[in-house]
Amino acid sequence: MKRVFSGVKPTGHLTLGNYLGAMRQWAAVDQHEADALFCIVDLHALTVDHDPARVRRLSRQAATLLLAAGLDPRLCTVFVQSHVDEHARLSYLLECVATDGEMRRMIQYKEKAARERARGGSVRLSLLTYPVLMAADILAYGADHVPVGDDQTQHVELARDLAVRFNQRYGHAFVVPRATHPAVAARVMNLQDPVSKMGKSEDTGPGIVYLLDEPDVVRKKVMRAVTDGGRDVAYDREAQPGVANLLEILAACTGGNPKGLSGVYESYGALKKDTAEAVVEVLRPVQARHKELCADPAYVEGVLRNGAERARAMARPTVDAAYRAIGLLPPAAGASGDPAETDAAVGVLNAAR
Repeated sequence: MKRVFSGVKPTGHLTLGNYLGAMRQWAAVDQHEADALFCIVDLHALTVDHDPARVRRLSRQAATLLLAAGLDPRLCTVFVQSHVDEHARLSYLLECVATDGEMRRMIQYKEKAARERARGGSVRLSLLTYPVLMAADILAYGADHVPVGDDQTQHVELARDLAVRFNQRYGHAFVVPRATHPAVAARVMNLQDPVSKMGKSEDTGPGIVYLLDEPDVVRKKVMRAVTDGGRDVAYDREAQPGVANLLEILAACTGGNPKGLSGVYESYGALKKDTAEAVVEVLRPVQARHKELCADPAYVEGVLRNGAERARAMARPTVDAAYRAIGLLPPAAGASGDPAETDAAVGVLNAAR
């Protein structure tokens, strides 16, 4: 069975784009057809200025929404990145394989660094190196497939390059992964700016539909979506990006085809109305299940605890092998850093006293 790894970053409330572009595919397909791991990548949230309490709150909310979207801990592994030390352990090894030039060519780093420089500031070093941490997230588990949106493809390509380079220099340690994309709505765009991604890091805005938005809020946002000049409803991403975005959202919600749906509508208003209702219906069961899970926080905590244990057991042999391959001296027996081994060693010392 192939192994799949993917994750969400708790830098904002999860959006319709996260659901249609990734989470629904994970629940409907990936967890059934693969040995699948889904991670709340909270370490990545530290690459920018953040409120610690908010990161914790959004991490818990993201985990709850992943389960509400249909991820089943009996079928897949759901966990929090910082709960598994192997991510940080492997990230440093891969930094010793990556180059400064590779990091500075990453599109997201270039864009964010340029914006910060324009304001007279500077970005954190972790923003430059976080694609290596993302590579470690993937390579630690021997993932064959990484379901991502179009904007993350470059990072998966970096993971491939680092895996190949490490294997060639130090001996085979890693599976070389590849990115996979859903056929429709791989990148849902902002309703008010249809040439920009519907990003969760923006806390407010009428162009972003959040998974926990009330139905009337969803309807209002979709009905106010930017369309394009002219009156024809046509599926043309270049000439009519606003209409194309609505058609893609409607297609993703109903199982239709964007181009085929364009011939059904004679007005933007009718398209918006149907799209709004389709989004409300898609989100209804997710919101209902989220409400149930929030009433049982111990269940979610148990899922994350068990998920971290399973993830750690999968990642540790690969990361330990990479440490040996690159030339690091293995720890002495009983010095692995495992809490159980440490407690046992302390018990022996106390008994001796």
